[in-house]
Amino acid sequence: MVGQGPVREFIIHSTLLYILLAATISGVGSILGAALLSLTVASRVVERMVSFSVGVLLATALLHSLPEAFESGADPRALFGTLLAGLLGFFLLEKISLLRHSHHHEGDGHHHHHGHDREEAGRSGLTILVGDTFHNFADGIVIAAAFLADPHIGIVTALAIAAHEIPQEVGDFIVLLNAGFSKARAFAFNLLSSLAAILGGIVGYFLLDQLTAWIPYVLVIASSSFVYIAVSDLMPQMQRRPRLKESAVQVVLVAAGIAAIVFITNGVHEQHAHRHSQTGTEAASN
Repeated sequence: MVGQGPVREFIIHSTLLYILLAATISGVGSILGAALLSLTVASRVVERMVSFSVGVLLATALLHSLPEAFESGADPRALFGTLLAGLLGFFLLEKISLLRHSHHHEGDGHHHHHGHDREEAGRSGLTILVGDTFHNFADGIVIAAAFLADPHIGIVTALAIAAHEIPQEVGDFIVLLNAGFSKARAFAFNLLSSLAAILGGIVGYFLLDQLTAWIPYVLVIASSSFVYIAVSDLMPQMQRRPRLKESAVQVVLVAAGIAAIVFITNGVHEQHAHRHSQTGTEAASN
């Protein structure tokens, strides 16, 4: 009995440490993996890879994050309201940026540095970073919940999150490069965004009972940013290249982006189903 207090405290501190390590490896590791792909090969063909990003962002939102949110048991009307608010919110965020800079254009007689318009294209980059930060924060909470349930489940969950984050982060890198970010800035901002997973892990560990109900709404807000960027910014760029050959390449790349997320998402859902079946079996045996 005397030693139970220190042992329990050690277990608690170890669990928090595991959550922090898993969130860091999952978030930062996926950024490094995506950067390795995006900043070497993909950045040479940014225009074409925009199509791949459309597939990744739409599939992540519509086939992974939104289903996870709606399967949580949260009120569907509230989730749809959050989705509507998210889409309108990101529209207003972009609108404010447009209004603030609408009177500045290269060659309009104002004195501003060369490349100003390219920098102003970063509005879509800001939107995707905001959405990705919400998504990473939710991932951190999920990792914390998994480790608090069972360390083995936590490890599997962290690996699954890292796996599905890599293609999504590749898409984010392409969006940022396309929006005028330099390679260094794209990497730095994505790295900062990934730290939200660590914050989510810490907050989730201490306030999980209160935060569990928030996860679906955080996922919906993140999804709204992905859908908004894909539909309002990236797809119109694709429409500017109407030639049949270019259109065929675009369709193939969109399909490739969707396929990457579907393949990984199916694996994640199978792991969730296996985990729930194990939980049910243990409960029945007890």
